[in-house]
Amino acid sequence: MDPLILVVAPLLFGGLMDLCFGDPARLPHPIVGYGRLIARGESLLNRGDTRVFKGALLCVLLVLGTGLGWWALLVGARQLSPWLGVALATFGVWWALAHRGLIDEGRAVFAAVEESLDAGRRQLARIVGRDTHKLSAAQVRTGAAESMAENLCDGVVAPLFYFGIGGVPAMMAYKMSNTLDSMIGYRSARYAKFGRVAARLDDVLNYVPARLTAGLMILAGGGQAAWRSVRRYGRAHASPNAGYPEAALAGRLGTRFGGPHDYHGERVDKPWIGDGQRALTHADCAPIVRLNHTVAGLMLVLAALLRWTLAA
Repeated sequence: MDPLILVVAPLLFGGLMDLCFGDPARLPHPIVGYGRLIARGESLLNRGDTRVFKGALLCVLLVLGTGLGWWALLVGARQLSPWLGVALATFGVWWALAHRGLIDEGRAVFAAVEESLDAGRRQLARIVGRDTHKLSAAQVRTGAAESMAENLCDGVVAPLFYFGIGGVPAMMAYKMSNTLDSMIGYRSARYAKFGRVAARLDDVLNYVPARLTAGLMILAGGGQAAWRSVRRYGRAHASPNAGYPEAALAGRLGTRFGGPHDYHGERVDKPWIGDGQRALTHADCAPIVRLNHTVAGLMLVLAALLRWTLAA
């Protein structure tokens, strides 16, 4: 089989399947399985002494095991039939991407605010960790936009970047790392030690993709305002990575993210990302969605070129 087909077909069809169907609610999803493995490992290991070591061990076993497992599955499938290997890789790309889900969740928040402020607050609470019951309509929209910027890296750019480096096995290993961070990578009393390595690994793996996401957002229509915002505020976030895409979108929209928020009833003062003062309206949803679509399209092309170059 033409090697070009092995690279382009999974990206093209997997990306289209994600765009058309999103995450299949009624079908088995490997990311759900990753979550169950993490939960099981955490319940067994997160106790007693040496919790940092135990958490590191869980990360290494699950991330490497995921990558090696997908590599073995793909090798076996291609030995049976090259087309079976393409089909499995296509499903892997579909399962690893979250572009459609990210856009749907963001749109749902903007639409819910138009129904009522309480509905918007409830919808936003599905995708952010902060308390939402006191937020204004503009703050609800800002929270949705902020989440769409940050998750554009985790759910689209980073998985495609790792596909470009190592195909579906690397893509899925990244997804396992990202899932580990989302489940145990917290500074709470329960996870401060056990999840330390998971959080640091996610920071390392997102270092390049976060900056790449900001760059693509600038190219996709952010312009000089986004560029200036990234240069000034990219490093302002507590995370070493999240500030870059957030700063790019804040500059594009002429608004700002971050600031003081309540988490579980406690006030947390975060630095501001962006220097715009404009309150977001319902009309801002459409340009955010267009920007995300454009970045996803650019990243698909970049991932194909990167994979083709490394595999040649």
